[in-house]
Amino acid sequence: MKGKLLIIAIISAMMLVACNSNEANQEAEAKKSAENVSKTGMPIVEEPITLNFFANKSPNTADDWNDVLLYNEYEKMTNIDIEWEMVPAQGMAEKRNLALASGSLPDAFHSTSISFGDLQKYGKQGTFVPLNDLIDNYAPNLKKIFTEYPEIKKSITMPDGNIYAFPYLFEPEFTSVLIGARPWIREDWLKALDMEMPETVDEFYQYLKAVKETDLNGNNKADEIPFGGTSIDRIVAWLNGAYGLQNRGARHAYVDVDPSSNELRFIPTSDEYKEMLQFISQLYQEGLIEENIFTIENNQFLANGSNGLYGSTVYHSPDMLFGEIGEKYTGAHALEGPFGDKSYARITSPVMRPGAFVITSANEHPEATVRWVDHFYGEEGAKLFFMGIEGKTFEEKEDGSLDYVDEIKDNPDGLTFEQAIAEYLTFPGGFYPALVKESYFNGSENTEMSQEAVKKLEPHIIEEIWPEFIFTEEENRVLDSKGSDIHKFIPEMRDKFIVGDIPFSEWDNYVQTLEEMGLEEYMDIQEAAYKRLKDA
Repeated sequence: MKGKLLIIAIISAMMLVACNSNEANQEAEAKKSAENVSKTGMPIVEEPITLNFFANKSPNTADDWNDVLLYNEYEKMTNIDIEWEMVPAQGMAEKRNLALASGSLPDAFHSTSISFGDLQKYGKQGTFVPLNDLIDNYAPNLKKIFTEYPEIKKSITMPDGNIYAFPYLFEPEFTSVLIGARPWIREDWLKALDMEMPETVDEFYQYLKAVKETDLNGNNKADEIPFGGTSIDRIVAWLNGAYGLQNRGARHAYVDVDPSSNELRFIPTSDEYKEMLQFISQLYQEGLIEENIFTIENNQFLANGSNGLYGSTVYHSPDMLFGEIGEKYTGAHALEGPFGDKSYARITSPVMRPGAFVITSANEHPEATVRWVDHFYGEEGAKLFFMGIEGKTFEEKEDGSLDYVDEIKDNPDGLTFEQAIAEYLTFPGGFYPALVKESYFNGSENTEMSQEAVKKLEPHIIEEIWPEFIFTEEENRVLDSKGSDIHKFIPEMRDKFIVGDIPFSEWDNYVQTLEEMGLEEYMDIQEAAYKRLKDA
């Protein structure tokens, strides 16, 4: 017996020595890795390293980012070679979750839109690396943004005090991109009808009715569509402000602040929301909204727009997307509703996606990885990310402005802008870890037409814009069950009320059903998250 105990003691001692030795080796490797990193300038590392990134591939970008100019040039600058595992957007979430569940981890997840709930879950498990100290020491660009905009840091800090991801950010002063799609009206049709730009919902109704009843395109067909869009959400988003709804911005479709009580309000059971749905239902029932707006494909919408069929819409810059006919549109105004409200609420916080880039526990070079991604939040990095390399993808004009080369703007092989730029850059499709800056962003939100449209909305943009709420793990468990059911039920019922499948006489039953689904608990959770946001 004594012999067995002695053997066990010896084995235990050997294991302890091995563990200590392993930990010592890991610490030595970590120290060596950190010493290889320069805190400023390029290259980022003296000795070249290779990292493996799992990346969401937008349909608008190249199939393989290993062959894209941007990252090949950045490798030369940094001494860091990225081996990209490209995962198509369709099915990406399942493959990402499979990687997380299996423990077969890449060094980082790039552009995969990881939610607050998963950041918290996998951060707590140690799968995602806390970034607080790394940002302090190796991310000067993101740190500078935190200093200038403390609300951004607050918006991505978890209840445990940690930051687990680099976010997808919009420059806070770039109002046009914060608004995204915006309302438009055919200016030539307004003139033909001898009407002024609608300022109220009633004047908007009169305009839509006139479009329907007048052969404005002169083809002897009643084919004009007073309002068209890619979904009913777009007109709801426009009209929310006219009914005093969603007064804390686009990130909160279901809760805002009741101006009469200053308390948190559940929007979909409010009298104002019901009144708005009744108005939209009237428009739909009278044929003033595109009949197939609930099912229309984007290509069909663009084809209708290019054929000049729409009297109004909510979308991105028509001159870029509808062709020549798009130049006949002008930005519409925020509308005044029946209760005297007049605001524009469809605007988001600068934090568009919290989990654009996370570093996993498998990464042996976290310091270098942080420096690699941080570059795209600074001036030079944003220029590289959105414009590419001077002489190859863009040229600087005499006035100092930047413009893409003709091969991209007017491709000789007939490629679209996104097709032509795909071999050079990867930003089309969005959700990447970077700061979208007005000075380098050439999307439809930055056209002269879009910027002019924003000037009309700016006087009525809501003052307080909330970021996405951050919930605790327990709150997320409730929201994943009861919350998901509520979030599914509301738009289904909204659409049925609008098309008339369910009469508004059923409104009280609709409200009662929501209460039976757990609305009180849902609102308690929203209240708690709101309180944390205020107290942070």
